[in-house]
Amino acid sequence: MMFRMREAGHEILADPDGADLVVINTCGFIDAAKREAIDNILAMGRLKEAGRIGKILVTGCLAQRYQEEILKEMPEVDGVLGTGSYFDVVSAAKQVMEGRTVSEFGSIHTSPDGGGRILTTPAHYAWLKIAEGCSNCCAYCVIPKLRGRYRSRPMDDVLREANELAGRGVKELIVVAQDTSIYGTDLYGRKRLPELLQKLCAIDGIHWVRVHYLYPESITDELLDVFAREPKLLPYLDIPIQHVNDGILKNMNRRGTKADLERLIRTIRRRLPGAVIRTSLITGLPGEGEAEFEELCEFLTQYRLERVGVFVFSPEEGTRAAEMDHPDESVAKERASVIAELQLRIMDDFHTGLVGRTLEILCEDYDPAQDLYVGRSFADSPDIDGLTWFSSDRAVPIGSFVQVTIEKTVDGDLYGAATWEESL
Repeated sequence: MMFRMREAGHEILADPDGADLVVINTCGFIDAAKREAIDNILAMGRLKEAGRIGKILVTGCLAQRYQEEILKEMPEVDGVLGTGSYFDVVSAAKQVMEGRTVSEFGSIHTSPDGGGRILTTPAHYAWLKIAEGCSNCCAYCVIPKLRGRYRSRPMDDVLREANELAGRGVKELIVVAQDTSIYGTDLYGRKRLPELLQKLCAIDGIHWVRVHYLYPESITDELLDVFAREPKLLPYLDIPIQHVNDGILKNMNRRGTKADLERLIRTIRRRLPGAVIRTSLITGLPGEGEAEFEELCEFLTQYRLERVGVFVFSPEEGTRAAEMDHPDESVAKERASVIAELQLRIMDDFHTGLVGRTLEILCEDYDPAQDLYVGRSFADSPDIDGLTWFSSDRAVPIGSFVQVTIEKTVDGDLYGAATWEESL
C-alpha cells in the first residue's frame, strides 16, 4: 500500500502529525490486537479533532471483521478497506480526500498481483511473504474468515522480490505465511517449500534465510534435508503446536497427535543437531483441565524447546471454540505464567550452554552509553527473541556479520566480545 501511494505521487511521512491522510492497517485476530488497533484509531481521532491531521482510512483485519461497526461507532473514521481491497488504497485515498465516505470489501480469496514495496524494517533484513490466507480452519482461529483461503504466491514472483531485496542490501530474508510448510500445494499440486528455500539460498547477497510457521504435520524429510544441506538456511524452526493433549488437538481441528509431535522433535534433534525450535502455545483452550495442563508442562520439561511464546485463549466470535466450555480467563492467565516461568529456566539453560562458543552475529545497532554493539544470532528472530550484546576493538558496520565469543548470559540476552581473527 505504501509503495502504491508513493507511486501515485503521495509523500510518505514518518510521523502522522501533519499528514493529510493517515492509513491505519489493523489486526483483528485476538482481543489484545483488537484493543491495540482501536487505541490507535482513537489516538488518530484525537489528532484529527485537534486539526493536526486530515482524513483517516482504516484497513486490514479489524476493518474486514467489523465492516459496519467501525464507520457507525467511530465517526472520526472516513473510510474502511477490507483485506480483499488493499490494492485499492490509491483510489480509496482519492475518494476520502474528496470528502466521500469509502467502504470497500473485495473478495478475500483473490490473489493480489505483484509490485514494489517500501522496506519498513532496517535495511539489512526483510520479511518475505510467500502466501496469503489460511485453509487449516483451526477451531479457535478466525483468520480464514478474514484473510481467505490459502493462496501461494507464484515462485517466480517471490524470487523476483527476493532478488530485488538483496540488491537493496538485505542480508537476512525471513520467510513467512500463515503456514509456510504447504507452500505450492494450491498452485502446483505439491509442496515446493524445499525448492523455494534452495533458490533463495542461491541468491547473491543473501546470507541468512529464516523460516517461520512450519506446521508440524507438513514437515517432510525433503524439507529437513534442505535445512541440513544449506548453510544459509538457519537451523531455526518455528513450529506452532498450540497444545499437546490429543483430545484438545482433535477438538481444535489440529492435525496430528502428541506422538506425532514427539517423533518430529526427536527427528529434528537427530537430523539437525544444535537446531533451535520455536513454538507457540495456548493456555485455557476448551477441554484443558489440570491433567491436560500438567501434560503440557511435562512435554516442555522433557523436550526443552528453546523458544516458546505462550498466549491465553481468546474466545473469538465466529469460531467453534468460542462456543465450547473453557477455563476461566484468570485460570488461563495463571497457567500462562507457569509456562512462562518454566520456559525461562529452559531458555536460561540453553543460553548457558552457549557460553564459551563463538557465534556469528548480525550487528544491528550500537549503544554509546554502554559502548556495546547489539545484534542477533541464528537463534533469534527480530522482535520476538533475545539479543547479543558485544564489545569490539574496531568499528562494526550496522548490518554486517561478526564472530562473537559468548562470555555470559543475563536476563535472556547474551554478552560477549568480537573475535576478529575468525570474523567473516
